[in-house]
Amino acid sequence: NIIMHSTKLVMREQVLKFTIFIFLFLIIPVISSPPADPIHCSDSNHNTNCTITNAIGMFPDRSICKASEVIYPTSEDELVSIVALASQRNRKMKVATRYSHSIPKLVCLDDDYDGVLISTKNLNRVLKIDVEAMTMTVQSGVTLREIINEAAKYEMALPYTPYWWGLTIGGLIGTGAHGSTLWNKGSAVHEHVIHITIVTPADHQDGYAKVRNLTEFHDQEINAARVSLGVLGVISQVTLKLEAMFKRSITYLSKNDSNLGDELISFGKKHEFGDVLWYPSQQKAVYRVDDRVSIDTPGNGLYDFMPFRALPSEIYEIIRSKEEYQERLNIAEGKCHNAKLVTATLAHLSYGLTNHGLPLFEYPIVGFHNRMQASGACLDSWDNHFTSCPWDSRINGEFYHQTTFSIPLSSVTNFIEDVQQLVRLEPMALCGLELYNGILMRYVTASDAYLGKTEDAVDFDFTYYRSKDSLTPRLYEDIIEEIEQIGLFKYGGLPHWGKNRNLAFVRVIKKYNKADKFLEVKDKYDPQGLFSSEWTDQILGLKEGVTILKDGCALEGLCICSQDIHCAPKKNYFCRPGRIYKEARVCRQVEVQTNRKSDMRDEL
Repeated sequence: NIIMHSTKLVMREQVLKFTIFIFLFLIIPVISSPPADPIHCSDSNHNTNCTITNAIGMFPDRSICKASEVIYPTSEDELVSIVALASQRNRKMKVATRYSHSIPKLVCLDDDYDGVLISTKNLNRVLKIDVEAMTMTVQSGVTLREIINEAAKYEMALPYTPYWWGLTIGGLIGTGAHGSTLWNKGSAVHEHVIHITIVTPADHQDGYAKVRNLTEFHDQEINAARVSLGVLGVISQVTLKLEAMFKRSITYLSKNDSNLGDELISFGKKHEFGDVLWYPSQQKAVYRVDDRVSIDTPGNGLYDFMPFRALPSEIYEIIRSKEEYQERLNIAEGKCHNAKLVTATLAHLSYGLTNHGLPLFEYPIVGFHNRMQASGACLDSWDNHFTSCPWDSRINGEFYHQTTFSIPLSSVTNFIEDVQQLVRLEPMALCGLELYNGILMRYVTASDAYLGKTEDAVDFDFTYYRSKDSLTPRLYEDIIEEIEQIGLFKYGGLPHWGKNRNLAFVRVIKKYNKADKFLEVKDKYDPQGLFSSEWTDQILGLKEGVTILKDGCALEGLCICSQDIHCAPKKNYFCRPGRIYKEARVCRQVEVQTNRKSDMRDEL
């Protein structure tokens, strides 16, 4: 009775907090503390003795990545000098971006004492716009937002992009980032790159650095540089092929998910920019009917996606503390209740769509492509720490895992049915995903890039709770782990290079039939491996060690459990086979009723 009464009080408090949250969504101006610089140097005058992290402040293995020095070039000439000097001295190098959004350790150096970080923060200029040819040439540190805005000034558009505009063009193409389409060249930004200039190491005869100009249709090696993971050298310039500006029409349509597996592929083929949000525990899917329309169609819509807006930091801290409380006491009902509030609020606010600056009251909403394709208002800021992006590591806000993989179209229906079967077994297991707006499903196409997608597919994006304590298990951890392994191993899903936990990259290079061509170019451009690291060698199959075996390793996705100690046996989480995919090995909570009650009373 005490436990139930406490739970009801907590849930009432949550309703109040989320009511405040909804209210603030509507009234708070979009003013935010800018994201922290991912690079910090103990000697800031000389940019030496440095550390680097990612946007959420933690790499998958929670390691601290160090560099002896960070350098900020502003031009290609400076970039050549930096690479030449480091190459001559046989120093390891890595490229860092302004916001460092990649979750895996692509930016980490092996050499803490002599390694060099090359930041593209000041390689941020638009170099040339050719209206007749409909191309734009930019330095590699230019952000997606700057590309979108600059193209729009000349009534041009980059047709397919990710939805978050705080990414640099170098980072985008380096990891294969994409939007959503099965049409035309596909949704990956690198498919619209027609020229890349990359600076690589060289021998003394070439001055220890070489500028390589790679052009579409003329240089096959551009297919290595399009998705390079940063191991070929430093991208200096990128030329993008643009289109004439156009308008889009968006309608959100909510349906029961009973036919999702059958409808998903046909929906993607029918709607050019369509995607789907899936809330499995609610048995609901939200289809974004998103198509190109005539430029003279009335409407001045704007898509300022709600989860990318700024809110008071205190609100994010309240939300996080409530989820931590629910996790600690295994209050699945509370998570499901809050998930319905979050998803209903987003739907009520049309996910951030407005027309002529006014809230949307009916669909469709029509607007110019540049105002609809991406957003990230929490980047615009006064540095007052009152508001922030939700994942800002300086506050106790969102802290999460991201599991993202693409499933071939031929296997999508079966994968969805497997997830639905797990939900029937444990109806509340995926409410935690819905707190982070569910499973985002986007469409991707086969690519000529050697490390790009191998066939047309649906990309499934899962974001979910991560404990600040690496040895603390999650509520219904086994269900998400089983889904992760079903997608990656049963159906051969390709992981997103810039997201995911370590286990997603187990034997990943064997899934790419052009991997040998990529490695040939890598050996040609950087035979000494100066831009490589232990992590990139591991995911490229050149070294063992993607997984890390230690106590609790499966809790963080550092391994797939094979022993109970890889889970949390002292907290009643043990290594068990999957419920429907018996080849899976997951950390499942095995109830010990007396202990559980005792633990909960202790918490109260």
